[in-house]
Order: sequence, then structure tokens, then C-alpha cells
Amino acid sequence: MSRQDGSDRTVSAASVDDSSATLLHIDMDAFFASVELLDHPELVDKPVIVGHRSGRSVVTAANYVARRYGVNSAMPMALALRRCPAAVVLEPHMSRYRDFSEQVMGIFTDMTPLVEPLSIDEAFLDVSGARRLHGSPAVIAALIRERVQNETGLTCSVGAASTKFVAKMASSRAKPNGLLVVPAEDTLAFLHPLPVGSLWGVGAMTEKSLLGLGLRTIGDLAATPLPVLQKSIGEASGRKLHELAWGRDQRGVTLEREEKSVGHEITFEHDVTDVARLRSELLRQSDAVAVSLRRAGLVGRCVVLKLRYTDFSTVTRSRTLAEATNVGRRIYEEAAASFDVLAARGIRVRLIGVRVEQLGDGDGAGLGLWDPDDDWRGAELAVDSVTARFGRGSVRPASLLGPSQARPVGLDATKPNPRSGERGDANP
Repeated sequence: MSRQDGSDRTVSAASVDDSSATLLHIDMDAFFASVELLDHPELVDKPVIVGHRSGRSVVTAANYVARRYGVNSAMPMALALRRCPAAVVLEPHMSRYRDFSEQVMGIFTDMTPLVEPLSIDEAFLDVSGARRLHGSPAVIAALIRERVQNETGLTCSVGAASTKFVAKMASSRAKPNGLLVVPAEDTLAFLHPLPVGSLWGVGAMTEKSLLGLGLRTIGDLAATPLPVLQKSIGEASGRKLHELAWGRDQRGVTLEREEKSVGHEITFEHDVTDVARLRSELLRQSDAVAVSLRRAGLVGRCVVLKLRYTDFSTVTRSRTLAEATNVGRRIYEEAAASFDVLAARGIRVRLIGVRVEQLGDGDGAGLGLWDPDDDWRGAELAVDSVTARFGRGSVRPASLLGPSQARPVGLDATKPNPRSGERGDANP
């Protein structure tokens, strides 16, 4: 959405009409790094990286000063320090991040009971029912930002809009420590100049297809005849992305539910450096996770990639879907997009895993805002039927059928994980 270094920060004027912008997306600013800087105020204006300073570790988080040097979370630490040799490296403390997250979420629920956490450091709020008690949406957002800073010492950015996806896009533009209100009547003026890849729900493959059509902005997408979109990216996906490009999104805030996850992971007998082999394993695991979800009648909204390197350092990277899924291809595309950010020449992987979090009832799968995976869902359901009749492994993705038919050796976690999964850019 934005460059994530604050260089394209946009905030609202005090006089903006916020009466229609009752959905807030609140995102903590450089959360992990900001928590660490509470103990190191002398480093606030210096580039700071959170992570382990070993040669094979990765960046857990970076403050905005470091990001301006091109340092990003999940980047190899060696590369980060080449880009920013003056950076100060601080060790991560996950227990502190959890404590601050609970405190921040408590502030949110003090303002409105309608809170939908997305991760450890962000959430949606519906403040339509809180206006009589606390004031307008912009006033409520200002009160939340003030309380967060006074009670925790941290800052957050808020997007306010009449739809969830526009609120999320607005909070990204407001970073760091800003508020951007997008009134309903200004939605298209806000959306249409933005890059087409910033539209929530546009993954890497869809973005590639849209760019191949010459569509650079959301406005370009909106102006494209629907049949043209559908021919390129599918009937359901084309129709619903066209709806989003015109600012139409009927989803409301979903209250927090017990967090569970379904995942598969494997520990290799020997460290793996072959990126193609790792991607193939991601595809196999994504398919297995999808089968587990469908058998349990579940769908999930958050896809988490887990990598453990040869030095036993572990990194996770999560991507939240606009709509919950139990389609293996969708899970794979999201996991692969995270993997592409982490993968580097010479990377030595000891363990790789995929899990899906934020689970819900799968009875309505494909009936939400849009179903971009109609074709893949049909194909995978057909495979389920064949598997039920002839056994597991009777049908497999062609990309998994190599000349040797070799599969990695190791421990494969195939059971659903009932525990709450930590979310964030990286875990120590």
C-alpha cells in the first residue's frame, strides 16, 4: 500500500466530515521496534533493527529511520546491516509485545465492544454505536491515539472510512502516528489514484495479471469493462474486484473468536538450499492444510509461513486474506508470496511450515464479499472425491511430480493445532 517508511504519509485536516466514516482500522507504528525503544529513548532518532545479530538471522522489525535505508522485517540481517551499517541491533522480547498488545486491545474495547483483532498490533473497530458516548469517529480515533500514547508510550495510526478495506488502506497512508479520514463521498477520489496492487484482496498473481492488462491504478481497474477483467482473472474475482474498485464493500466488523490454527510443517534431515524444492514443499503443505480445513468444515483468513534456519533462528510471516478460504491454491499463493520476500541466495532452511489461522465455519465458503477461487475450489473438491474413493496420493498437483518423485524426509505435523498462534513479522 504505502512504502512503509512514512515518506508518503497523508493525514486529514481537522475540518474533514467524518460522519460516514464509522469503521476504524488501527495499526500500531513499528510495534516491536517501538516497544524496544521505550527502554532506549536515546535511540529514537537513530536507525534501529530488532533481531539477533548473527550472520544467518533475520530482521524481526525495524523503526522508520531504518526503513528509509531499505531495511524491512524478515530481511536477512546481513543484508540489512549492509544497507544500514550504522543501525543499532536490539534483541527481541516477544513476551513484552504480547503484554503491550493486550493493553492496547483493552483500550480499543473500552471505546467500543465491536473490535475485530487482525494481529498482535492491529484491529478493526466499529464506532457507529459509540458516537453518543464518545463523539464523532475522528474524535474517537483521537481519543484512542491519545490513550495509547499516554498509557503505553507507543503511537498508532488510524484509518477511518465507511468500509473496512478503505479504512485499512487509509491507516497505511497515515503512518506513522497519523489519522486519515475518508468520507463516503470521497471514497473514489481516494481509491482511484492508488496502485492497483494496493487493493485489498489483490495477491501477487492477480496483480501480475492486472498489470499485464496495462492497469496501473485502481481507477484503471474501475474503468475496465467487466468482461475484460473476468476473462483475465476469472468471473468471480473480476466481478468482486470491480466492486471494490468502485468502493463497494458490505462486510462489517466480526467479533473476536477463539483463535485456532491448522498447519503442516516439516524438519528436513539435511538443511535445504534449493529454492525450487522449498516452493514445492510449500505447495504440498498448502494442499494438505486445505484438505484438513475442508474435512473439518473450516475456513481461515490468515496464512502464516514459518521458516527455521540452520542456526535454529525462526521467522514467521503472515498475510491476512480479504476473505476466508480453504482452497489450497490460495493458501499456497499467499505462503509463496511471503517466502519470496524471505528467500535469498544461499539460504539454508532446516524447517518449513504453513498454517492457517483465524478459523471460522466453512459452510459459507465462497459466499462472502467475493470468491476469487471458484475454479480452484471446484478442482480441489473433485480431488477430494477421488481421494475418498481411491486413497490419498492418487491425485497430486503436476508441479509436485518430479523425475525422482522424491519427498523430503522429516517430521510432518499433520494435525490441527488448537493453540493460539503468534502473529507478527518474526518470532525469535
